[in-house]
Amino acid sequence: MDTKIAVFRGKEIRKILFEDEWYFSIVDIVAVLTDSEKPRDYWYRMKQREKESSGIELSTLCRQLKLASADGKKYLTEVVNTENAFRIVQSIPSPKAEPFKRWLAKVGYERVKEIEDPELGTQRTRELYKAKGYSDDCIEKRMRGIAIRAELTEEWRNRDVKEEREYSILTAQISKAAFGLTPSEYKDLKGLKRENLRDHMNDLELIFSMLGEAATTEITRADDAKGFEQSKHAARKGGEVAGNAREDLERKTRKKVVTPENYLEAPEKERKKLKS
Repeated sequence: MDTKIAVFRGKEIRKILFEDEWYFSIVDIVAVLTDSEKPRDYWYRMKQREKESSGIELSTLCRQLKLASADGKKYLTEVVNTENAFRIVQSIPSPKAEPFKRWLAKVGYERVKEIEDPELGTQRTRELYKAKGYSDDCIEKRMRGIAIRAELTEEWRNRDVKEEREYSILTAQISKAAFGLTPSEYKDLKGLKRENLRDHMNDLELIFSMLGEAATTEITRADDAKGFEQSKHAARKGGEVAGNAREDLERKTRKKVVTPENYLEAPEKERKKLKS
């Protein structure tokens, strides 16, 4: 499942793509519309108030999907699709309600168009990276990495790897073999929380990430891996291909590929200029 951070008037709203539809974190919506310091409490009271006044259980409009939290881990979180988000927004007295509805409608419409024409989604992703200050060269690597990752996850899906937890374990296998770090350890090194790790990798880190995942795809096919356990062996072997190449480069350049650098303070393009 594709998870992202949407932004409404400078405030973050977690969203996740599930069955070709965007679902939004209810707690994040409440936080944006109410400016409440305790949006979870507000949502709890809101559900009680709505049940007492109209007899409607707002929870029936929701489903639970795993979203990243501030600690970087994923937890089951109440989310709603665009249609049900409108219903919940109607229950929140806020001057931001109307512009938020327009924002929701736009996000939902864009997703429909992307399903009809996937190239629109790719173009939108490029524009977002450019707006965040990434260079064209970095954007090309990032887009290529996304395509390689998608090919790998599709291969896993076709080989009976279904659960999100299993995807996370397989990804950690590749990362540990390639870099000596799991993704969570890597994020800790870079001082990241909810941010996407690969959005804060330099050129070489991205290249070795792509190598590890591309090699895993090829080894999975060559070994005809079936199910989670066999896929885990293939993931480790794919990561080792990237890990061996990384170590060879580090010996010859006497420089570490893995760095604690991130783009939290300075955009990638600016940091690259400072180094040149």
